[in-house]
Amino acid sequence: MSDLSRPNGPKIIAVANQKGGVGKTTTTINLAAGLVELGKRVLLIDLDPQGNASTGLGVDLEDREFTTYELLLEDIDLNEVIQETNIENLSIVPATVDLSSADMELISNEKRSFLLHDALRQTQMDNYSFDYVLIDCPPSLNLLTVNAMIAAHSILVPLQSEFFALEGLSQLMLTIREVRQAGNKELRIEGVVLTMYDRRNNLSQQVEQDARSNLGDLVFKTMIPRNVRVSEAPSFAMPVLSYDSQSKGAQAYRELAKEVIKNNSI
Repeated sequence: MSDLSRPNGPKIIAVANQKGGVGKTTTTINLAAGLVELGKRVLLIDLDPQGNASTGLGVDLEDREFTTYELLLEDIDLNEVIQETNIENLSIVPATVDLSSADMELISNEKRSFLLHDALRQTQMDNYSFDYVLIDCPPSLNLLTVNAMIAAHSILVPLQSEFFALEGLSQLMLTIREVRQAGNKELRIEGVVLTMYDRRNNLSQQVEQDARSNLGDLVFKTMIPRNVRVSEAPSFAMPVLSYDSQSKGAQAYRELAKEVIKNNSI
């Protein structure tokens, strides 16, 4: 049962960028871990059919009997679909490749853009006392991403420090504007986080300068460095904060988590 008028409940943040390879899933996993370290209870929704966030948090394929596919398209009990991870206070709704067919099935559903919104506002969610829900969106602006934007309070955009990085933002911003008009007028941009940043690289510095001059305070102060530990951690099915707690990547994600909490306490 969904109660859409409830003012309370977790802060829902969609992590989105239609461009692949920008550190979207890595940011979702490690921001979740950073928030948990700061005492928050977090639910990660894996909305990417590749299921990389699920794999990166140690959820094996055979343990993904119920997934975001069922959450969206079937009237499934939340207890069936929300799983605990190896990290205390971090839960996940995993994904499999089955989700790739959801776009086609959603088209015929008259509430197709609001299914995730309604699922995350069931009164049963109160039983979990989550502080944050992070949604790892697919690398495209499809119906799954629209569902995430309709469900979310805000959008966090990972931006790779590379040439043409800002050009890809224009379509995303246009989609956010359309979603505000179509069904979520309160949707805001949580912030843009620069990823794979290399201070020794002139291009990284130029991208940062362009981003801050164009987007101002929307750009997080924290930047995620290009760091081998961040790249290695997923192959060990853990966030970098667990894999190498003292690495520069882990420290950066801790700072990002602090900024996110500060943004939402104002």
